[in-house]
Amino acid sequence: MSRNGRPTVPVTIDGQEAMAYEGETILRMAERIGVRIPRLCYLEGLSAWGGCRLCLVEVADDPRYRLACATPVVPEMEVTTTNWELHNHRRRIVEMLFAEGNHICAVCVSNGDCELQDLAAETDVDHIHYDFQHPDSTVDASHPKYVLDRERCVLCTRCVRVCNEIEGAHVWDVAGRGSDSMLVAELSKPWGESPSCTWCGKCVLVCPTGALAFKGRAVGEMRHDPAVIDFLKTARDEGKWDERQEAR
Repeated sequence: MSRNGRPTVPVTIDGQEAMAYEGETILRMAERIGVRIPRLCYLEGLSAWGGCRLCLVEVADDPRYRLACATPVVPEMEVTTTNWELHNHRRRIVEMLFAEGNHICAVCVSNGDCELQDLAAETDVDHIHYDFQHPDSTVDASHPKYVLDRERCVLCTRCVRVCNEIEGAHVWDVAGRGSDSMLVAELSKPWGESPSCTWCGKCVLVCPTGALAFKGRAVGEMRHDPAVIDFLKTARDEGKWDERQEAR
């Protein structure tokens, strides 16, 4: 039992013994004790989606890789977060993300503040082994305040989830299948014509690349702030708790 009263279970992570909260995911536990696990679609404050597959880890006696963002710890679990196989797996995923889109960092508004760019450095991606797809994606600049550049979208669905779970507007969704999948607003309406958009900008703040940006930003000027979402969720949940207490 921890000091805050939450039940704990013993686990081993990268050969080191640790105590995890009962029901805590591997990723949350690793973050809490200072172990870095790469991720792209996961964001604190939003539901786990598991689409990027970058947070896969090895669990002893399990032949499959497990998603750290969605796998709860169990007593005596032995987790390996990094080795050559996992590093190579993550590097190939990052390479494929670059090959699938048109990510030219030198002319991107998020150059220097891009999580995909940071992941490339973290996973030692210095060239791409796959054929570039060169998708003929569209740019939606119909919104007075924001712009969507689909060529830089990695379909992490952060914007979809934050708009649905935090703002409650559900403007965004993913349409199509496979290589034809793309981010759409209001069943493929131009973003500027969306009656549900509240202009809150949360989708722009959580975007890990330069796909969603404020208009008027030049190369390297866009700054994202995904950490604000966990703050908003915590404040909302505490407000609901206060309301329940008052109702009693």
